[in-house]
Amino acid sequence: MNHLTRRTLLAATAALALAGCAGPAVQDYAAEKPVLDLRTFFNGDLTAKGLFTDRSGRVVKRFTVTMNGRWDGDNGVLDERFQYSDGTTQRRVWRLKSLGGGRYTGAADDVVGEAQGEAAGNAFRFVYTLALPVDGRVWNVALDDWMFLMDERTVLNRSAMSKLGLHLGDVTLVITRN
Repeated sequence: MNHLTRRTLLAATAALALAGCAGPAVQDYAAEKPVLDLRTFFNGDLTAKGLFTDRSGRVVKRFTVTMNGRWDGDNGVLDERFQYSDGTTQRRVWRLKSLGGGRYTGAADDVVGEAQGEAAGNAFRFVYTLALPVDGRVWNVALDDWMFLMDERTVLNRSAMSKLGLHLGDVTLVITRN
């Protein structure tokens, strides 16, 4: 095999390997029902129950969240109040904006930069960097947040958390409209 053929073969193999690592796209769920409309589902009072698992799958923390969402046209606010199993509390207030075409942006005080979101069918994906306090320090961790509308009252949410490409753990929760 000559040098050029070997290089072409290596490049093709690398491209196939990378394509095999690619995860799902929001558009993969475009035909799924019921359709998740963020402005409808995240409007009013909601409750969530969830847990954080480390990269080995061990449950590290459990929590309950009370939420209130409200929308004024394309602009929304989602006020989240967390109560953790260790007795600690946290509040996050999302400022959301619908850009049309299923695209959204979001901001919160502990979010670095702007969150980018996309909805299609019953799915919503939200990608952002969270400033997470850990043992007296703040880590900027990447979240790949997926939500799936199960029925008119229930969304299942799973977020993969990573830092520098290293998987740290997952957040799993069930969000219910009151």
